Amino acid sequence: MQPLIFSHANSFPAGTYRLLFALLRERGFDVHAVDRFGHDARYPVTDSWPHLVQQLADFAAPLVQRWGQPALLVGHSLGGFLSVMAAAQHPQLASGVLMLDSPLISGWRARSLEMAKRAQLVGAVSPGKISRKRRNLWTQREEALALFQSKKSFARWHPQVLQDYVDHGLAEDAEQRITLHFTREEETAIYNTLPHNLSALLRRHPLRCPAAFIGGLSSKEMKQVGMDMTLRITHGRIMMLDGSHLFPMEQPAVTAAAIEASWLNLQAAARKP
Repeated sequence: MQPLIFSHANSFPAGTYRLLFALLRERGFDVHAVDRFGHDARYPVTDSWPHLVQQLADFAAPLVQRWGQPALLVGHSLGGFLSVMAAAQHPQLASGVLMLDSPLISGWRARSLEMAKRAQLVGAVSPGKISRKRRNLWTQREEALALFQSKKSFARWHPQVLQDYVDHGLAEDAEQRITLHFTREEETAIYNTLPHNLSALLRRHPLRCPAAFIGGLSSKEMKQVGMDMTLRITHGRIMMLDGSHLFPMEQPAVTAAAIEASWLNLQAAARKP
């Protein structure tokens, strides 16, 4: 079995990807994942996410020791950023990095992000302006499922993935109401502290393993962020699939096949002198 450590997108706990994980295991991957980033007091959400990177590294280290070999680090959106940063700063953990629609911010966009943070305006321009108002209470899971099914953002999701999100992305609060398992406060904090320093970090800690990227053809995030840095660190190892930024939820079987194909390509790259 090929070791694989998966890191989820912001606001979607690892259980949301249960079907993708099952499909990857059928393809020979030993998949492990942090349940929720940003919800462990030992790893708080701070600017540019150093503690979240450490959370991933601390999760990966004992697994890598047990396997006796480094792992393929795969991350979706937030998780792709964390996978790249963890592989750069802890090279012994990673045999390769695969970003799923995680275009890395660099150049003028990174400088603009830094200025927005310094001026305390980032909350007005980041996705956090939406997430901080996200509905987070329902009387029962069926009510939440019906709401999600009516929303355009969930319309293309595989039905089983949407059900897994209801089962694993929601939880009961102290008053037995249904609420978000991944709180909107932590989701917003993660958006508002997006790393602006990736260029400097990767100059200090260049990736020692090959990297690749899989994107959604309809991804708005790729257009907003640009692909300059991503193209540089992947050396052009880019694959595009039908779907949005959330293509792993929309096409889990295609995503699993693409991850396997990307891993085979990364192995070939690693063997080159």
